[in-house]
Amino acid sequence: MKKLLGCVVAVVVALTTLPASAQLELPAASPSAKVSQDVGLTEISVDYSSPAVKGRKIWGELVPMDQVWRTGANMATKITFSRDVTFGGKPVPAGTYSLVTIPTQKEWTVVLNKELGLFGGGKAYDQKDDVVRVSATPAEIPSRERLTFLFSNTTDDQTSLDFEWGTLRVSVPVKTDTAAYAQANIQSAVNGAWRSLANAARYVADTSKDYNTALGYADDSLAIQSHWFNNWIKADILARSGKYAEARKFAQTAWDLGQKDQGFFYKEQVAKALQDWKGKK
Repeated sequence: MKKLLGCVVAVVVALTTLPASAQLELPAASPSAKVSQDVGLTEISVDYSSPAVKGRKIWGELVPMDQVWRTGANMATKITFSRDVTFGGKPVPAGTYSLVTIPTQKEWTVVLNKELGLFGGGKAYDQKDDVVRVSATPAEIPSRERLTFLFSNTTDDQTSLDFEWGTLRVSVPVKTDTAAYAQANIQSAVNGAWRSLANAARYVADTSKDYNTALGYADDSLAIQSHWFNNWIKADILARSGKYAEARKFAQTAWDLGQKDQGFFYKEQVAKALQDWKGKK
């Protein structure tokens, strides 16, 4: 017996004196997991720890009913939305939240809370930090050993966030306005395109003095959107080409449009050009 005890002590001492690079690695009781889903232009991701059933009674014993549950193990589960969404029919701004639940026999409450250090992080749950609370009805499923989050029935505009453990599944619908986000991206691309082409026109005119190519870029910019900036760029290139009468027309348009824009930073140059080019052909 003494010999066996001595062997155990020797093993413990050996393990505790291992260098940091050789520390003993063992499987986590509740391994970390992450799942993500793109819904149109919105990414939704869930970070959680996944406990196992291990023959235990889950609902009503390991996880008490009518109490706030971290919906996993260790720290509370985290959910991140890259854009604004509706969660269970309620608006939620883009961001990261703790996802906690209050299980009951017939209906669950699913909560998104702005405090990210709940439970394992040393922070106590406080309802005043809730962003939304939604109701969900649990459904019976074939037994699942480990708690698992997944997405189902995903389209360009919506998905279902499901979490399953034991013989229960709880689902919350998540929707996003993909059409509005896509339109905003299109408009941004258009705005960027006309500015990029106008800047290209100015660059070519300044460097290579290839005014025909520069005017082509200016015309492409104006075809997308007429702004005081690209009208002035074209006016300036025309004047450099000796076409003052035509240049003055575009300078006048630049001036008229610029009066409505607080960012009319070429105001003095345009005003001077309109005077200098008057009467020139």
